[in-house]
Amino acid sequence: MRSKPNILIFYVLAAVLSLSLFQPYLMRKLSTPEKPYSEFKSLVQTGEVKECEITRESVTFELKDGKKFVTVPLNDPELVKLLDAQKVKYTARTESGIGQFFLVWILPIIVFGLLWFFLIRSMDRTGSMVTGFGKSKAKIYAERDTKTTFADVAGCDESKLELQEVVEFLKDPKRFQKLGGKIPKGVLVVGPPGTGKTLLARAVAGEAGVPFLWISGSDFVEMFVGVGAARVRDLFLQARSKAPCLLFIDEIDAVGRLRGAGLGGGHDEREQTLNQLLVEMDGFETQKGVILLAATNRPDVLDPALLRPGRFDRQIVIDAPDAKGREAILKVHVRNKPLGADVKLDVIAKRTPGFSGADLANVANEAALLAARRNKIKLEMPDFEEAIDRGIAGPERKSRAITDHEKKIIAYHESGHALVAKNCEHADPLHKVSIIPRGHAALGYTLQLPINDRYMASRSELNDRLTVMFGGRAAEEVVLNEISTGAANDLDRATELARAMVCQYGMSDELGPRRLGRNHQQVFLGRSLGEERDYSDQTALEIDRQVHAIIGKAHERAKTILKDRRPQLDRLAKVLMEKEILDAEDVDRILKEGKRGACRCLAIG
Repeated sequence: MRSKPNILIFYVLAAVLSLSLFQPYLMRKLSTPEKPYSEFKSLVQTGEVKECEITRESVTFELKDGKKFVTVPLNDPELVKLLDAQKVKYTARTESGIGQFFLVWILPIIVFGLLWFFLIRSMDRTGSMVTGFGKSKAKIYAERDTKTTFADVAGCDESKLELQEVVEFLKDPKRFQKLGGKIPKGVLVVGPPGTGKTLLARAVAGEAGVPFLWISGSDFVEMFVGVGAARVRDLFLQARSKAPCLLFIDEIDAVGRLRGAGLGGGHDEREQTLNQLLVEMDGFETQKGVILLAATNRPDVLDPALLRPGRFDRQIVIDAPDAKGREAILKVHVRNKPLGADVKLDVIAKRTPGFSGADLANVANEAALLAARRNKIKLEMPDFEEAIDRGIAGPERKSRAITDHEKKIIAYHESGHALVAKNCEHADPLHKVSIIPRGHAALGYTLQLPINDRYMASRSELNDRLTVMFGGRAAEEVVLNEISTGAANDLDRATELARAMVCQYGMSDELGPRRLGRNHQQVFLGRSLGEERDYSDQTALEIDRQVHAIIGKAHERAKTILKDRRPQLDRLAKVLMEKEILDAEDVDRILKEGKRGACRCLAIG
């Protein structure tokens, strides 16, 4: 802060010096009126010019009446002869004084010096150029700034228990050292995006009350060779100077990918950075109180040397929370939000299977925004319901223009899904049916929510799931005797599931319990590029036949269910076109009414 006034004073002095040097020249230019060269020459010919002063930049002349003027000279060799003929007194002068010397030599040096000075200062501040290339970009939080604790983390009790040892070591390392115990040098936190890996690392630092150094894996790698390795060295040097402390590398897969799998051979910048990281992890001692934590959602792409004992000794997996964990997470995110009497967090938790901690935080925030938009003073259950629907299918798009014929097709399509789901024993319970467009592609949706979290599925459950997928397409065929493009997503998911049943799960009686084909992974790109075939063409043909048979059976089963319950389907579609949204209770009531109506029709007949 103190350097700014010094620079300002320097600028003022430079400006004053420049003005003092150029003042005579500027004053002469500004005070003398200008005339065209042709007029000057005419005045010389008529004998009205008394004397003149000639330079490269101007000709200043004085008339016999005492008036002075200036003109721009031209390359006129006859001018001197004309002045001699008219007996005009003239002098020639070159602008070679101190002003021109300053302008040509001193001023450029000052300008370039100032530019270089400010460029170097900016490089030092950002740490991203020349002098700051090898500096670490780690953000350092003092122990008083790390206010996150385990109370702010919910839904991962087992993971918190595993990290409790790290906290206890940072608080009292001598208790472990007396027994000859060594805390793991590195702890790798693995889990899907949004499950709270970074939050958990901050909570460990907050619980232990030690400084927290945070850096992203992508901050190490630059386009210049050797920069990443230098930053790794500087990072561990900072960590040792602040011990005991917690060093956290987020998204370590950006720098820790398998060596030799990328472009550039074995000597590219990323691999040099990884090599330096491996050396530093071997070199520093946990006895000094430096604990390394790292997080990634792609542990499969990490180099094996990074995962061996002595570097990352322990891996802690954070999965998507179960219903109990989701309820605990929701309690954390609604602590400062006024809730209505009808809000039941356990019900919301059951209706959000597969949601991560970040998803649940977004649901709570969206519910608050919706309540504020509706001028409410408390968050109510409909706000959370709408927030969940927005998270699953996107925001409502009631402004989308849909014709009556399209609305009828959509209503029968979603009614077909709902009715088939109600008549499949192993299908997930129906939660809601809607024909209001949402997101960028969904014209309607049928939402099913499992009663409990599931981690595996039986063949009967998968077959019922396939049958429900074909409920919409079957309804169009049964009622409208026509098919539309609305089942594109259903067909995509059904084909993928049927092929997985045959090739991955071994659920084909003809092919037997066998794994057919493997996904070919490119570790450098981090995604599947295709399937590696380990079977013959004849087996591939049989796979297609089995997939076709499974899909065909589910399709025919869905059509049979809808044909046998046609009155219920018509009733459900009619009410759905009127109300646009139906929950599970509404669907149950409508199906009972439709069944009674069908019985009365049969009795009368």
